[in-house]
Amino acid sequence: MESTSSTPNPVLRTAVLCGAVTGALCVAWVLFLYLTDNNPYGPKRTLADFFTPIAAVVSQVLLRRYYVPEGPGLGKAIGVGMLTSLLAALVASAGMYTFSRLTGPGMIEQHLAEAHKMLEATKAMYLKEANGAQQYAATLHNLARTPEGFAQDELFKKSFIGVLLSIPVGVFLRK
Repeated sequence: MESTSSTPNPVLRTAVLCGAVTGALCVAWVLFLYLTDNNPYGPKRTLADFFTPIAAVVSQVLLRRYYVPEGPGLGKAIGVGMLTSLLAALVASAGMYTFSRLTGPGMIEQHLAEAHKMLEATKAMYLKEANGAQQYAATLHNLARTPEGFAQDELFKKSFIGVLLSIPVGVFLRK
């Protein structure tokens, strides 16, 4: 085990390593879906949303190795998880934007047609609920239609879940 004196800024180093690897895994998942003729913008893409919180926890566990036996403390434990989540989300959203630009608008139009079919199939369920028509219209309106929209969606989902989980896990792993 290296001591903190021989490792410059272990929080940043751990967060960059875990965040970059996780972001690359998210991009690889989208590419895997594309290469296996699945919709890379569809519901299966959301399975990669779980990579970020897992990476945040892993980075918090890895950070503890640098601070044996006293632990990293609350700020460093939460900070490394949040920074890992944000970096992973940034890499994943940049990858999604690049993928969307490279594949062109045809793939996005195909996704939108599929999403409209899925929403149309569930329209009856929406209409049974209070304010169902408004919810249906909002869901239809909020579908991402551009590479920028997909990148924003990726950034928000990945960072939100990861940052949210970083706080309680960081409190638990502070010592």
